[in-house]
Amino acid sequence: MPPESLSPPARAPALIERIAPQWREPLVALAGAAALVMLVAARGWGEMAHQWWNIDTYSHILLIPPLIIWLIALKRAELAKITPQGWLPGLGVVGAGLLLWLIGRASDINLIAHAGAVGALQGVVLAVLGPRVALVLALPLGMGVFLVPFGDEIIPPLQMITAAITIALTNASGVVAEIDGINIYTPAGWFIVAEACSGVKFLIAMVTLAVLVCFTRLSSWKRRALFMLAAVIVPVLANGVRAWGTIYVAQFYGAEFAAGFDHIIYGWVFFAIVVAVMLAGAWRWFEREPEDYGWSAEEASALPLFARLDTAYAPLPMLLSLLAVMALVASALAAFMPALTGT
Repeated sequence: MPPESLSPPARAPALIERIAPQWREPLVALAGAAALVMLVAARGWGEMAHQWWNIDTYSHILLIPPLIIWLIALKRAELAKITPQGWLPGLGVVGAGLLLWLIGRASDINLIAHAGAVGALQGVVLAVLGPRVALVLALPLGMGVFLVPFGDEIIPPLQMITAAITIALTNASGVVAEIDGINIYTPAGWFIVAEACSGVKFLIAMVTLAVLVCFTRLSSWKRRALFMLAAVIVPVLANGVRAWGTIYVAQFYGAEFAAGFDHIIYGWVFFAIVVAVMLAGAWRWFEREPEDYGWSAEEASALPLFARLDTAYAPLPMLLSLLAVMALVASALAAFMPALTGT
């Protein structure tokens, strides 16, 4: 018998070999440009990461980067049909994002600064990869908006709405109660619809999920509008029901037991139940598979607009040089900003 071959088995192709040749240089350029822009706005990205990780209201944002990666992966076959090209007007989007970030820093309004930091990163994709790629990736790029922590502004009205729903259900269930703003007085004790009970985290997370569902599973704008409307109304009503349930339980088992009940029910278990009900109700109207979302490479290339945009393409070295100058200017302005603003 001939001896068995001792040669090692063929290794899996390296990651670089799995990437279409026309994508290799642009991806390297994209990584460098993205890192540069994020470095300029590092303070803002650090603040956002802190909020995602440490503030319960924004903990759902930790799921956004994996969702964006998943959405991009669904389009990998379409992306392989496109040759990325640097696009000069995309630098305008980067510049607008950096300007917004500077305005946010100068005014000490984090929402503006964070929106600018994310917008600049989205602009990098448009500038380095071009409008055709950006159009195919419109949904994952758009989902980047949800990386910005927002929602504190709507907490007070949500508290009032929750209190109104709660008092109505409490009285309807036979429990004598009075309301004063966000304070509800019952025989079992005094309850306050606190900021943590406003339902803001539930509402924002549901709207984020609804956007994902609308653009991956629905193609009719009417159905998208109805689903988005439900994604706003249902969590607000559900939060009112949760608050009422806590007060109702307190009438029989005491406020201390009700507080523990509320802590459990108001967690992600309650959110998961409502999400499941929403998706189950909409399932029969889902019109397509997730991988069919958005534009195909052929559709993006066939748009007449792109014929006029072709003159704006630029070599990557020139584009990256201009981007580096913009980043340098933004960094210099940020460094001198305390002196300019007198802080």
